[in-house]
This record gives sequence, C-alpha cells and structure tokens, in this order.
Amino acid sequence: MAVLAAAVVQTARHTRDGGMDNGIVVDAARTWLRGGSPYADPHFLYLPSAVLAGVPQTVLPLTVLRAAVPLAVAGCLLGGWVCALRLHGVPVRSRFAVLGATALALGFAPFGHLVRLGNWTAVAALALPAALLLAHRGRWTAAGAVVGAAIAVKPLLVPVLLLFVLARRWRGLAAAVLVPAAASGLAALLMPDPAGFLTRTLPFLLRGGDDFMRPYEMSPAAVLPRLGVPEHAASLLATAAAGCLVWCAYRRWRRGGPGPARLAETAAPLLLAAFLASRTSYDHYLMAVVPVLLAGALEPGAVARGPWFWAALVPQVPGFSLPYLEAETRRAFRDAVTLCVLAAAVGRRAATGAVPGRRGPRPAAGEARPAAETEDPAAEGERPAVGAERPGH
Repeated sequence: MAVLAAAVVQTARHTRDGGMDNGIVVDAARTWLRGGSPYADPHFLYLPSAVLAGVPQTVLPLTVLRAAVPLAVAGCLLGGWVCALRLHGVPVRSRFAVLGATALALGFAPFGHLVRLGNWTAVAALALPAALLLAHRGRWTAAGAVVGAAIAVKPLLVPVLLLFVLARRWRGLAAAVLVPAAASGLAALLMPDPAGFLTRTLPFLLRGGDDFMRPYEMSPAAVLPRLGVPEHAASLLATAAAGCLVWCAYRRWRRGGPGPARLAETAAPLLLAAFLASRTSYDHYLMAVVPVLLAGALEPGAVARGPWFWAALVPQVPGFSLPYLEAETRRAFRDAVTLCVLAAAVGRRAATGAVPGRRGPRPAAGEARPAAETEDPAAEGERPAVGAERPGH
C-alpha cells in the first residue's frame, strides 16, 4: 500500500487533470459540453460512450482531479491483481500476493506509466481478470457484461470476444457486444458528428498515429519501419505473427484441462495478437495481460514458471538501460522486445502445453495421457459452475 500511495502522490504533484491521457478524455468531454466535436482532437481514440464517462470529471476542481485519477488507476490495477489471484485460487493475504503486487508496482515500468498517464487502460486491467473469474465460476453472461462495459470505456478487450466464441457462450457474447454497442450508439446520437469515431478515429488508428505518438508504439508494424524495413513487409509480418497467436489460442482452448489456466492462457494470446497487429500499441497495454499470467505462477506448468516469461520482462525493469536506447523516444524498441518474447512464450505454452525453457517428463509406452489432453473440450465448456448441484445429488 505504501508503494501505491507513493505512486499516487508523485503523480498528483507532477500532472494536470490526473495525467496526460486522462486529460485528453476530459478535454474531449469539455469540448462536447461546449457544443463541439470530441473527435476534433485526433488523440481522442475512444468510443462515444467514453465522452459521457468523462463528463463527471469536468465538474471536479483540478486539485481533486489530480489526486482522484491516479488513485482510481492504482485502485483498478490493485483490484485486477486481486481478481487474478482469486481466479487462480491464491489467498489474497498470502506472501505471494503481497510480493507480486509490490513487484508489479516497483519492478514493472508499465505499472508506473499507467498511473502517471492516467490512461483508461486501467479499466481493462481490472475487467479482464474479473471477467475470467466470473467465467470460471460459470457466470458467462455476467463476464460478457463486464467485458462489454470495459469496451464501452476503451475498446482494448475487443479480442477477448473470441473467447466467448471458442467457448460457445452466445449469451455472454451477446452481452459483451450489446453493452458497448448500445452505450456508444446512444452517446453518438448526442454528438455533433455521430460518425466521428468511424470517419476520424478509425482511419487514424489504421495509419498508426502521428509523429507525436509513433515513437512510443511497440508493435512490430511500427518498430520495424524505424529499422529500415518497408512498412508493407512489417505489417505483413506483424499480421502473420498475430494470426499464429490466434491459432495458438484456439489450440489451447481445444486442449481443455481443468482449472482457470485454460481461460487465462486462451485470453492472453488473443490480446497479445491484437497488440502485435495494431500499430497503436503501447507498453502499458501489457498491464492487461501480465498480472493474469503472473498470478498463475504457483500452478505446475504455468507460463510464468518458464525463464522466457521473465526474460521478456527484463527490459521493463525501471533503471534497466541498453546502449543507444536511453532516449525516451527509443523506448519502443525495448517494449517491442518484451511484446515479441512474451508473445512467443505464451503462444508456445498455449499451442503445445510446454513451458519454454522447461522439459517435462514424457509418458512411458502404454502410459495413459494426462486428463487435460484426453478430455472432450466441448464437454469442458459445458461443465457446471463451481458448487453447482450435479444430477443425482
């Protein structure tokens, strides 16, 4: 708690509107209240529903806003870690829980970046583990509503919709789609340009930002052209890598297996695939993935028990520097290394069940295969919730 408090106080002292990214949303809401279009600012990259979500901040004094926003972001990140722990069955008051939260706050740079920027990615960092926890308990419709609410605020969790498709949870998928669609549709009707997101923001995202944002984009599609690779070739490589990760997620879901690992190890490659393919990907997006994987480190065979998972996080240790990459605008190269190595480690675990860097014992001739490899994946998706009454009981 002391670490989180220090991060909040430091952000409150040195930022305006609770952080630069939060300030963009607040300015967009103020523009709308004055009768203008929030999409006049090309850096406002949210759905129309986010404008209404930012309106309450416009009535708060700056002194309150500067403290409330980083406090809310830190609260979302801590809440996401608690949900991730509960998903994997780890006691919240255990040493691992406390050390994990401290390690994320002190040893993982995207955590501090997210608090200082006041970016609304914090909502996704809370919503993903909360939704997976609900899904693990059999409450897929509620999980879909949580994902949909997060998408309405910031569409970072759109790739997670494929998880509902793989699980054939159509009610959950409907909730995840209808909640942001209804919220954004109603909000768009209140905008001076209802199609502003489609005509201004979406082309901006597909182009990959502008000169202000491009130096911080960590996707291979954005980083490789800075090294001399043609843009079309870089986009093709990034798209191919993303497609491989989606296939790995499909393999992981089909392999089945008891426990929460199936949900976490399917959702993680789906999100990482989007980060690889999208040009506008930033280091703090990793806060939506890393805590969910880290919380499962106590489970045998977890990807967080492999050396490549930790090797991917080394460039994100505060104070770690590499030659020629000390400048802030060159940080994207380090972020790209983290993204690619993490994607490779998670993808291999999802596709084969093997942790990179570790070799498990192979079953002897005639020995039965593990249940996780032999059970019917379709039957796994239809298991009753934890504590539900089975027929005959």
